[in-house]
Amino acid sequence: MSTITLAVPEELKKEMDESKEINWSEVARAAIREKLSQLRILNSIASRSKLTEKDALELGRKINKSLHERYLKEYSGA
Repeated sequence: MSTITLAVPEELKKEMDESKEINWSEVARAAIREKLSQLRILNSIASRSKLTEKDALELGRKINKSLHERYLKEYSGA
């Protein structure tokens, strides 16, 4: 098995140390596995997409703008 080193902020490490019963290495492995699974799915979708990079960026900007406006409307009175 290969080894990687992971740096975390001191405050996060203190919190982790409070839960010594947790196998943090296994938590990290599971998170990495999950992210890789998501990336495989995204790569599979992207490989079949007919959108250009420019199209995808434009679509992303439109979605971000729409979400921004929606959340402003929903939370402006909060």
